[in-house]
Amino acid sequence: MAHHIHNNSQRDPPPQSQPITQSTPQQPIVRLNPSQQQPSPNCLLHYMLPRKRASEGVVVEEEDNANNSNFNTINKCECEGASAFSKNKKLRIAEEDADSTNNNNNNSNHNHSSGGIVVEQEQEQGEEIPIMGLGNANSQDIDEDLHSRQLAVYGRETMRRLFASNVLVSGLQGLGAEIAKNLILAGVKSVTLHDEGTVELWDLSSNFVFSENDVGKNRAVASVQKLQELNNAVVVRYLTTKLSKEQLSDFQAVVFTDVNFEEAIEFNDYCRNHQPPIAFIKTEVRGLFGSVFCDFGPEFTVVDIDGEEPHTGIIASISNDNPALVSCVDDERLEFQDGDLVVFSEVHGMTELNDGKPRKIKSARAYSFTLEEDTTNYGAYEKGGIVTQVKQPKVLKFKPLREALADPGDFLLSDFSKFDRPPLLHLAFQALDKFVSELGRFPVAGSEEDAQKLISVASDINESLGDGRVEDINPKLLRHFAFGAKAVLNPMAAMFGGIVGQEVVKACSGKFHPLYQFFYFDSVESLPTEPLDSSDFRPRNSRYDAQISVFGSKLQKKLEDAQVFIVGSGALGCEFLKNVALMGVSCGDQGKLTVTDDDVIEKSNLSRQFLFRDWNIGQAKSTVAASATALINPRLNIEALQNRVGPETENVFDDTFWENLSVVINALDNVNARLYVDQRCLYFQKPLLESGTLGAKCNTQMVIPHLTENYGASRDPPEKQAPMCTVHSFPHNIDHCLTWARSEFEGLLEKTPAEVNAYLSNPSEYSTAMMTAGDAQARDNLERVLECLDKERCEIFQDCITWARLKFEDYFVNRVKQLIYTFPEDAATSTGAPFWSAPKRFPHPLQFSAADPGHLHFVMAAAILRAETFGIPIPDWVKNPKKLAEAVDKVMVPDFEPKKDAKIVTDEKATSISTASVDDSAVIADLIKKLEQCQKNLPSGFRMKPIQFEKDDDTNFHMDMIAGLANMRARNYSIPEVDKLKAKFIAGRIIPAIATTTAMATGLVCLELYKVLDGGHKLEDYRNTFANLALPLFSMAEPVPPKVIKHQNSSWTVWDRWILKGNPTLRELLQWLKEKGLNAYSISCGSCLLYNSMFPRHKDRMDKKMVDLAREVAKVELPQYRRHLDVVVACEDEEDNDIDIPQVSIYYR
Repeated sequence: MAHHIHNNSQRDPPPQSQPITQSTPQQPIVRLNPSQQQPSPNCLLHYMLPRKRASEGVVVEEEDNANNSNFNTINKCECEGASAFSKNKKLRIAEEDADSTNNNNNNSNHNHSSGGIVVEQEQEQGEEIPIMGLGNANSQDIDEDLHSRQLAVYGRETMRRLFASNVLVSGLQGLGAEIAKNLILAGVKSVTLHDEGTVELWDLSSNFVFSENDVGKNRAVASVQKLQELNNAVVVRYLTTKLSKEQLSDFQAVVFTDVNFEEAIEFNDYCRNHQPPIAFIKTEVRGLFGSVFCDFGPEFTVVDIDGEEPHTGIIASISNDNPALVSCVDDERLEFQDGDLVVFSEVHGMTELNDGKPRKIKSARAYSFTLEEDTTNYGAYEKGGIVTQVKQPKVLKFKPLREALADPGDFLLSDFSKFDRPPLLHLAFQALDKFVSELGRFPVAGSEEDAQKLISVASDINESLGDGRVEDINPKLLRHFAFGAKAVLNPMAAMFGGIVGQEVVKACSGKFHPLYQFFYFDSVESLPTEPLDSSDFRPRNSRYDAQISVFGSKLQKKLEDAQVFIVGSGALGCEFLKNVALMGVSCGDQGKLTVTDDDVIEKSNLSRQFLFRDWNIGQAKSTVAASATALINPRLNIEALQNRVGPETENVFDDTFWENLSVVINALDNVNARLYVDQRCLYFQKPLLESGTLGAKCNTQMVIPHLTENYGASRDPPEKQAPMCTVHSFPHNIDHCLTWARSEFEGLLEKTPAEVNAYLSNPSEYSTAMMTAGDAQARDNLERVLECLDKERCEIFQDCITWARLKFEDYFVNRVKQLIYTFPEDAATSTGAPFWSAPKRFPHPLQFSAADPGHLHFVMAAAILRAETFGIPIPDWVKNPKKLAEAVDKVMVPDFEPKKDAKIVTDEKATSISTASVDDSAVIADLIKKLEQCQKNLPSGFRMKPIQFEKDDDTNFHMDMIAGLANMRARNYSIPEVDKLKAKFIAGRIIPAIATTTAMATGLVCLELYKVLDGGHKLEDYRNTFANLALPLFSMAEPVPPKVIKHQNSSWTVWDRWILKGNPTLRELLQWLKEKGLNAYSISCGSCLLYNSMFPRHKDRMDKKMVDLAREVAKVELPQYRRHLDVVVACEDEEDNDIDIPQVSIYYR
């Protein structure tokens, strides 16, 4: 869906002289040819001054003048210079004109500084230089528009801790760049890039920030500008000389991706002894092997081990016993575990439990648990009560690297089929370190001599371990390890970049459980199935040499010639595009990559979808992503489309398109689209690589023709929906209040104005339709339209205030009075049980007060939005509490008398709160007459303006209204209120998302892509993954095979499609099935029956062509691009048993 983007959230676009012309969202297709992708080599680099937080924890008061002397004094060290680059350096996405340094980004709260100075390349090597000057902004500010999805994962406190954290990333090959990217997107205070080496062509296999023009430059220098573009609120610096231990004291966390064990131990010891300790991470990827080691100090406190909301339960009873048994309502299963601590609140009778003291539970069951407490002498339980889990901090004691190498403890496992692998890889990485220190180089790919040398070193180390030695050092595996040891592969860098990026966030914030302490991983199954000759690994002087050194040149050719379809170019899509570009997928003469996405870029995308910049807001995602990806690898043959993939676009994605594909990669955000693509891949027998993320969790699923089950073969259970009566009258949590609030918002501001317009556009047609329907729904519609145009019609802004004030009275006073009049506090059900028993909560009406900010804010938001629907200008004074209160006080609020015969729905199975009446049709006729009279009083051409809910614009008052509705209702029912941000997550159904999880998921999928494009891999070579970076947990397993159906001597699965060519008749089709031992008794096309053996007249159709039957009987339209039609055939065997057979495709052209 294309969301409305307000102009104030867009920066001026790059000037027209840019090497890449950004397309407007309206363009349907952008075709990027390699010849068009080369940016001008002579373009000048200009610097956009970022909006930065104050450095070194100094809070700088915001002032109108960004260049005040105070700022220059405090931030002098940050403003002395900018990073050194050659003047003809090209940018990856687009460049800013020099003037744009003065253009404020209107959607930011930060001011710009103008203190950045471009420093020439001759700058003395090794001096630490901030990439740009710092702006002055309060370090506590969180840009909620930008970080909303990340805030949904981390919360404000974790984000603030990140904002105060300085991180060092040492080693800027592919892995270092991926880690830095994820941290910069997350919004740490600063990232310092360190590398003493220079860019080689070899590095282009894995590092997305390097181009061929960067070869020969220092890696850190070549990376800094492009990484800075990702988030201007992060200071990005570089260091190019040898690190000293003392320099580490500037950081909260340090990551080393390319350091030997001797130096690592030295750095680690310094970090542990520093006060406070500095979190130390050593990680590396070597070919298809990777490792991580974490040491966060002698004692590290984890504030929140899993990031999940505390579990709660609604109490039904508590026994006076030792130990006490607590039973909860069977509304939802309890998620408590033995040993959890819980607190009680709102308990009536046994009030001793309401003291807020955490209590330990045991014998946790689905709906009950026992309390380790004697309640014998407590008051008897009467009613009510909420039990809430208390999350406990956890203290971890890390071992230093020098100890952990000899005594690693338990390894974090990822694949239970390789449970013996981590100790071996622990040995292999030490052997490689010794090999490199002795020979001064890595083993050469394909060199048996080097491989044997590494195996020998590993064997020697192993023998020295005594009882701790590995039983089998697996020379075959170590040979693969040696061959790929020099290479950093992009999918491995992406995967480990996600994992390590998350570990840094944990170290800086205490949020989530750290990796404790070693993690090893390999994906040797990704190697080609055929044995390779040593000559296959030789470098070709190409950007893919590192990848060729692992997989050989034959697989590289297959990658380059692949026809790939990526569906979606959001967070997953951007990562996939970057990965495939670096791998060389679709970069050959025969290759083509098609990406499609019908969405446009919004500000909230920028914290994860790293190919986009703020000047791209409002543009088509696929177009911008394709342009950016073509800069990562100019040889990429990419076509960007803005089509949704579905039945309505089968003329775009036609049979020929699907038949020519090598593989499909899903990067979608909804299940229905995934199921459609799955059906297409099943039909055309194409591999589908599926993945998804939810906060710190991700899963990947490989759908491989004839080997695995398809995506749709297994479904998650549907989410539990609260009954209509609970939401409408008996809420017991804030989710119910917000669901009701969103529904009321849409009814008042979107549906009713739309109904009004439908009536005014064609009164007679609308009236006829309502008379024909004649039901409670039609009556309700007419009542709402009449109310809107008559009693509640607004002509001036004061009318809108009156409407809003009376809505407050209706929702939060009168309706509650009616409810408790109909069901008083002592009411009983038909069985004699108390009506107001758990989970129902007895409500209390509110008393409006202009002195209550919540009451006043609701009236303001409701009045402003009501005025918008009527096209009434909104005066500035409405945002002045005093003047608004005066206007509200003028409103006459009528007294309310509860009705004796009010009908309130209490049936949990009811799907509507409208109650049908015997005289609906008479009421409808009367309403239509009144509407006709009312219409005559309206100005000519009068129409209302329906408002569509938009959660991501904080200036539109939509969330203010919804949060106001929900919180006032929560007050009625004594439910804890939520702030606007939390309300936005729930009512806006925001999916929590972070860059680290996305990166890891796409890395895992691309390791499978090697297998798919190589071909010939068995089921046991593939891996599906579920991972949770918060725990951390990695669970990999081979995919499930498809269900096999057997009949006589043949068998088939869901992947099979039976094809009949030659434009057959019905008789020929039946005979063809008969030869397979199958009697067809029914054949249908779509929803139409073409043949049934029970109908004698169907015998007349025997000699008709199947395609003609489809046209004549089923009225099927067969467009020119279609060459076949599909029929569903129901069959029996000779014993009259039904047999499920595959879909049958009849080719008629």
